[in-house]
Amino acid sequence: MTTAMPTPGNRGHPGADHHTMHCERFREAASARMDGEGSPVPEAALDAHLDGCAACAAWAATAAAVTRRARLAPAPAVPDLTATVLAALPDRLPGAAAAARSRLVTTALRLALLAVGVAQIGLATPSLLDGAGAMSAPVHMAHETGAWNLGLAVAFLACAAAPRLAPGALPFLVTFTLVLTVTTVADLESGHVHADRAVGHLLLLVGLLLTATLAWRGRRRRSARAAAGVRVLA
Repeated sequence: MTTAMPTPGNRGHPGADHHTMHCERFREAASARMDGEGSPVPEAALDAHLDGCAACAAWAATAAAVTRRARLAPAPAVPDLTATVLAALPDRLPGAAAAARSRLVTTALRLALLAVGVAQIGLATPSLLDGAGAMSAPVHMAHETGAWNLGLAVAFLACAAAPRLAPGALPFLVTFTLVLTVTTVADLESGHVHADRAVGHLLLLVGLLLTATLAWRGRRRRSARAAAGVRVLA
């Protein structure tokens, strides 16, 4: 009697030899590739396994479809609150009236300084053209006086056009006005200058006050913006 030798291993079912354990790492590799992650299984080996294993290929296709649906799922419906938000806004933003008044005052100051600059040009022109308007002073001194008046006019006009220049013009204007005021008062007391000539210097004083006011308002505005955390350009 012949006894049949037992078949070694489980060769009777080669297609099912550790099938689940064998495919698990390839499915993990396929899942990692879908998510853009690294995998210890080389790409070529994974593709070769999916080409030869129908079960893993079907699993990968199903996983890809589920992943795609999850990523492309429609966003939940959100109510349109545009009308509600707009209705809740105030008719005028806080501080709008104060800002409008501030702009109006600044514009008025700039226009007034512009007028002073034009008037200062009117004082400088006669002295520059024919040496007149400087009492009995020599012609060259009259020209120098005209040049100073023209320089003052340009300073006033520049500050009126660009108020940010006002702080830089103040040292010159304050020095010139202070020295001229002191000397004019002394000349009036000694009779070296007529009162009508001295009155003409009031235009310079008005220009100085307007320039100083513009500089002060600009500094206050920059300080307020800095306190609010707004970047201020130099």
